[in-house]
Amino acid sequence: MQDYQPQPDLLKDRVIMVTGAVEGVGHAVARAAARHGATVVLCARDEQRLEAVYDEIEADGSPQPANFPLDLRKADEQLLLGVATTLGDEFGRLDGLVHCATYIPFLSRIDDYDAKQWDQVIRVNLTAPFLLTQACMPLLRAADDASVVFGSDRVGRRGLAYWGAFSAAKFGIEGLTQVLAEETRDSSSIRVNSIDPGPVRTAQRRELYPGEDPNTLPPADAVAPSYLWLLGADSVGTTGQALSAQSGNKPGPDDD
Repeated sequence: MQDYQPQPDLLKDRVIMVTGAVEGVGHAVARAAARHGATVVLCARDEQRLEAVYDEIEADGSPQPANFPLDLRKADEQLLLGVATTLGDEFGRLDGLVHCATYIPFLSRIDDYDAKQWDQVIRVNLTAPFLLTQACMPLLRAADDASVVFGSDRVGRRGLAYWGAFSAAKFGIEGLTQVLAEETRDSSSIRVNSIDPGPVRTAQRRELYPGEDPNTLPPADAVAPSYLWLLGADSVGTTGQALSAQSGNKPGPDDD
């Protein structure tokens, strides 16, 4: 999967929603999906930055995207059901849903974790992806071979010190992936997988690791092909898997 070379028209005529689309992996996946023919629904809370990504995609000559300003810290069930209703009215189906939005305000001992921040980290990284996916299930079922891609992380597969609520949320994402994959395996053409992008050069990474040389990391664009594989027809039949976009990106005793 790491060496996947997608066909230029891999996602032609597909409707793909990407959360966290204004920066990092979400931005890279959104532009890559659009370049391969998808109509991309861009989601993030910063409307001005969404407009900038919209303009980038149009400048690429890709299909016209759609913008959905969405603050996952505040999004409740009714709001996300409204999003799904609007998507249904506009497109009638959803061929792909990619959860790239993340929220990691700090690293902290469990002893010191602020309870309100715990709730917010869990909401953005676990509850909101659940609610958005649930709201979009009728649209995903209306597609020929829909794909749900949950963003995971190494700390959601093996807990590491100081990752607190984010680690707990990503463990929850792995469980949600497995449960939804089993529920849809024999009743629909929806496939559900999680993917750990691994360490990449992003603003969030710089905030968490200020002493790290960002030039030692690959750019976010480098992992986009793995997401394209999951979104396109080449991955039909793959479901319930915990995947990694970078080879060798498995947590071990030397991780910190």
